[in-house]
Amino acid sequence: MKRIVLFCIGLMLSNVGMSADMANGKKLSVQCSVCHGKDGVSRNPEAPNLAGMSSLYFEKSLIDYQKGDRHDRRMSLIAQTLTKDQIKDLASWYSSFEITVKVPEL
Repeated sequence: MKRIVLFCIGLMLSNVGMSADMANGKKLSVQCSVCHGKDGVSRNPEAPNLAGMSSLYFEKSLIDYQKGDRHDRRMSLIAQTLTKDQIKDLASWYSSFEITVKVPEL
């Protein structure tokens, strides 16, 4: 647990002073839409929705693909082409979506 907390603090501090360009994230998201759907809402059961995803989770996932800590035949290749700034821009774009949830009636 202590390692997770330290990791999260490190990620937050690494973002200090770095502003993301949401407009660039929107432009970059065109390549994501092939699998993750228009505006990050996937119709592909193998691809998660990106809309509304936490920017911290989004960034960590792409960095893990880059480092080889996470594997997917497509994402491992795509992540290699992205810079840290592009990852932040994409994270900023997708995390800005507001998602609503409807609880099922039982």
